[in-house]
Order: sequence, then structure tokens, then C-alpha cells
Amino acid sequence: MAMVQRRILRRAVEEAKAKLNFNRNRTLFPCSSFSTVTSSSSAAAAASGGAPRQLPVFDYQPKPYNGPSADEILEKRKKFLGPSLFYYYQKPLNIVEGKMQYLFDESGRRYLDAIAGVVTVSCGHCHPDVLNAIMEQSKLLQHATTIYLHHAIADFAEALASKMPGNLKVVYFVNSGSEANELAMLMARLYTGNLGMISLRNAYHGGSSSTIGLTALNTWKYPIPEGEIHHVVNPDPFRGVFGSDATRYAKDVQDHIDYGTSGKVAGFIAETIQGAGGAVELAPGYLKQVYDIVHKAGGVCIADEVQTGFGRTGSHYWGFETQGVIPDIVTMAKGIGNGLPLGAVVTTPEIANVMAQKIQFNTFGGNPVCSAGGLAVLRVLDKEKRQAHCADVGSHLIGRLRSLQDRHDIIGDVRGRGLMVGVELVTDRKEKTPAKAETAILFEKMRELGVLLGKGGLHGNVFRIKPPMCFTKDDADFLVDALDYAISKL
Repeated sequence: MAMVQRRILRRAVEEAKAKLNFNRNRTLFPCSSFSTVTSSSSAAAAASGGAPRQLPVFDYQPKPYNGPSADEILEKRKKFLGPSLFYYYQKPLNIVEGKMQYLFDESGRRYLDAIAGVVTVSCGHCHPDVLNAIMEQSKLLQHATTIYLHHAIADFAEALASKMPGNLKVVYFVNSGSEANELAMLMARLYTGNLGMISLRNAYHGGSSSTIGLTALNTWKYPIPEGEIHHVVNPDPFRGVFGSDATRYAKDVQDHIDYGTSGKVAGFIAETIQGAGGAVELAPGYLKQVYDIVHKAGGVCIADEVQTGFGRTGSHYWGFETQGVIPDIVTMAKGIGNGLPLGAVVTTPEIANVMAQKIQFNTFGGNPVCSAGGLAVLRVLDKEKRQAHCADVGSHLIGRLRSLQDRHDIIGDVRGRGLMVGVELVTDRKEKTPAKAETAILFEKMRELGVLLGKGGLHGNVFRIKPPMCFTKDDADFLVDALDYAISKL
């Protein structure tokens, strides 16, 4: 049965490709006349079955590529890399160059990057200021660890702490979001003397042997012991059992503490907008109520800002600020380094002190090169006013997507803030049946049209639109017009 379904899906994808009759050269170096097409006229063209407009003009010529082909790389990957690795698209892309919000394949074809290396490229691919900081530091000193003094880690920590509210002033540098969340969980347990951790269903907090327990999507979990970790009902306004009623969701947390624990917990962790779970924004007011419940139970509250931090939501610098709370511990990664392997945990001096009872050391955390690059990222985001930019462009993007929702029944929900957006596809709006096969077809179509999206949600039926933060309104219009055209060809 599974083989038959795969054949049907493959045939549907090939038929969709044939219908598109896409001329791949049109998106490579489009002429300026196409960049002036208005949103309304291009949308009308898409609705009438005409070809969508071209990628916005971009004054950049990729370098000629003389390396191995996609087929050769795939063969090596299958032979030498782990079989758990997956790739997007039936014929995976060989991406060889990036510049700001665009990526280039081996043939020089340009794509609009709407997923930013899985929400990692914040400033833009190969941003000159970030590159310069990395290269200049690399010429002087690449690595020494914290057993010696170096100004880069101290300067970066000071700049990062200045972005935090309240008494969140002590910084620990690590190399990834999984590491950051693992350290945060360790801090919570040591500080409170309790073991039990609470996270949300549909959450993603990492794939290490410890953080896999905090994650609550079966597609990312191996059957191993998870320890004292429990998952409460997700306050999902679209699919949640209580709609947008934050109080009823918060009561579920209280019930879990009353009936499922000793009455004491170590901590609670949540993303404000769930990333891998499909850009689900928590019900308004939820965190304020839950933080109060958790504190009364002796626990600390952790905000996972791996994807929502650094102004991506537009309305606020940190995702947790949208809920009007100040966490006890904040974790971050991805956008903090614009592609560098960098993460951080920020907490209060009181909680940080608990780590001093033993040696806590991270060989690569806060190394000079990553610290110099991370500081450059913070400065670029400030200098280019990317938070305000995300608010402006994100509002435009979400508005256009919601207009598209009015015309296409397959779009069940458009949600998010700034440039952290999700589009959930359904076959039945009333039943909210996940449009899994249709999403797979549209995913391929969007690639053919020059747009690289992400996918998320338990059923893989949510398009994740989380581009580099230099993404423009013209880019947003191109993306929406391409999606309009692709859906019209289903």
C-alpha cells in the first residue's frame, strides 16, 4: 500500500511539473521590467492561469561552479553519511552559493530562500559585516578556550546581556540550540532541587539524548528513556481543544502538577511560536498564567528563543515579550550566529551560581571567531533596523497570505508574526484534515517556481516561511504570487 501511495504521489508531482511548463532561465537574471509588476496584476495573472512574475531584480552574479554534481554528492552522502539524514525535494538541490536572501544552485539558478537554513540566517547569506568580523578574527586567533582571557567573548556577552530584560545578565555560550536547552534543563534541576520538567505537546527543543525528552513530536523522537519530563496540552488557537482560551490551557498545567507530580517541579520550557511544530503561536496570555503556576510549584521558567529571538517576530526583540513575561532562563541559537555554530543560555546571577559547585566547561563555546561573528550579527541587526523591517514586511506578507486564504479553501490557517509565519493546508476546513499529499505537490511546485520553503507540523502540512530578515516586500509578493499560481494548478 505504501509503495502504491508513493507511486501515485510521484505521478501527481510529475504531472504538476508538466503543467507548470516552467522556463528555468526566467528566474536566473530577470529583466527589470518584471520587477515593476504590481501585486494585484501579478496575482490576477496567477489566478487566470498565466505565468507568475519573475524573481525580483538582484544585482549579483554568482561565481562559476566547477565542483562535483548533485548526483555525485548524493552518492557520496549515501555512502559516507548517516542514513538518518534527509533532504528536501525528489531531486535534491546542490546549493553552492548564497547572497542575502537568495541561494544559487550548481547551474547558477537563483532561488528565494524562505526558510533561511532552517531559521538560522538572520542578517542574510554572506553578509559582508559578519564575514569581515569572522575573517579578521580568524587571522589573529581562532581558538584558545576560556582558560585564557580574550576580549571577544566578554564583548559579545556584554552586548547580548544588554538586550535582555530584568536581571537576565549572566551568559553561557554553547554551540547549538540542543546544547543550550540541555544546559538550561540542568540549571533548572540543580537550582530547584527538583527533577520534573514540563514542556508542551508539539514542541521541539532539540535532538540530543536529553532534549529529545522535551521535544513532543513523534517524528523527532527515538524510543529511549526520557526521564522526568511531561508534556501538557498545547495552547494552539487553531487546533487546540480549548481554542484561544489561555485560562483553560493553564489549568491543564495546574492539574498536571496536582495529579502527576509531587507538587514540585524543576521547570517549564516553551517556544513562544513553535518552530518545527508549524509556526504555532501560543494562545494570548498563556505564559503569564503558567509562569505563575510553575513558580508556585517551586520551578523556573525557560523561554526557548532559538527561532523567535533577535527581532524576527517584528513586534518584539524576544518572542517571550509578546506574552508579557520575563523568564528565569532564556536559550538561543540559530539566528544568533547567522550560520555560525553558536548558541547561548542567559540567566540570573542567582541561578548561575548553582553551576559553580562543579567545573562547567565548554571547549568551543564562545570561541573568538564565533564571538566576533555573533557580536557582528547583533550590530548588523541594530544598524539595519531588522526588527522594524520584520514588522513591516511581515505585516505585508501575512496580509497577502490571508487574502490568498480567502480565495483558496486549501489554506486552513495563516499565522505568525513578523517573518515567523506558517501556512497550514487542509483538505476540509471544518474538519481541519491535513492536506499531506497536496502539501508535498505544492512544495515541489514552489521549488520549480524558484521559492524554497520549509515544512513543519506533525503531518508535514504547514509551510514554514521564515526567511533571512533582509527579505523584502517584493520578495513577499513574489512568494505569494507563486503560491497562488501553484495552488491554482492543483
